[in-house]
Amino acid sequence: MMHKYPFKINKLGYSCVIVIDATIFTVEQLAQLQGGYPFRGSIEESVDGDALAVQMKDVDPEHGVNWSGVMRTALAGRKQPDWLKAGDLLVVSKGARFYAVCLDESPHPAVCSPHFFHLQVKSPAAAIPAFVAWQINQPPFQRQLKQAAEGTSQLSIRRPVLEALTLSIPSLADQHRIVALVELARQERRALNQLIRNREQQLNALADSLFQAAI
Repeated sequence: MMHKYPFKINKLGYSCVIVIDATIFTVEQLAQLQGGYPFRGSIEESVDGDALAVQMKDVDPEHGVNWSGVMRTALAGRKQPDWLKAGDLLVVSKGARFYAVCLDESPHPAVCSPHFFHLQVKSPAAAIPAFVAWQINQPPFQRQLKQAAEGTSQLSIRRPVLEALTLSIPSLADQHRIVALVELARQERRALNQLIRNREQQLNALADSLFQAAI
C-alpha cells in the first residue's frame, strides 16, 4: 500500500526549507531484484575470459565500480548471465556494511559476484536509479537494513527481506534536484580533500626545509 506524506529537505545554498510530497514503495515494487552470478567456488582470472566479474574489492560507495581493476573471467555455467547495464544498482548483501552503487557503462560484458544483489529499476520514469541508490545509503534505509540483517559471524540480508523494505520516492523533478545536490556534495568533498592534501604537502616541504637548514 502506498502512502503520501510530506518531509523536509534543506536545499544547499538556500535559506528556505522545502516540503516535498513522497510516496512509499517497497523495493520489490520499484525494482527487479536478483542475486549475483552463481560462481562455483572462487572466481578465477582468465585473460581470454568472456566477462568481467565485479567483486567487493572493486566497489566503493563514493566512487562506484573501478572498472579498470575488475577481473576478467570465464563463465562456466549454462545459465544465461544477467549482464550488468548502466543504471543498474548493486547492493552489498553481506558483511559489516550494506550499501548501494549505481553503475555507469561497463567497458565489457560484466556480472557481479554473489556478495551483491543486482537491482534493475522497473520504471525510470517513476524512480531515477541514482536517486534510489542514494536513498538506500541514507540513515533511514540503513536503519531498516541493520534491523533486518541476520547472522552472527557475518551479517547478511535475505532477498525477501530486502524486497519488503520501503523507500520514499518524491516527484521526478525533486529526484533530479536531489541527485544534483548529491553530485555537488561529492565534488565539494573531492575539492576539500585535494586542499587538505595540498596543505599537507606544503607542511611536509616546510618540515624538510627546516631539517635541512639545521644540518
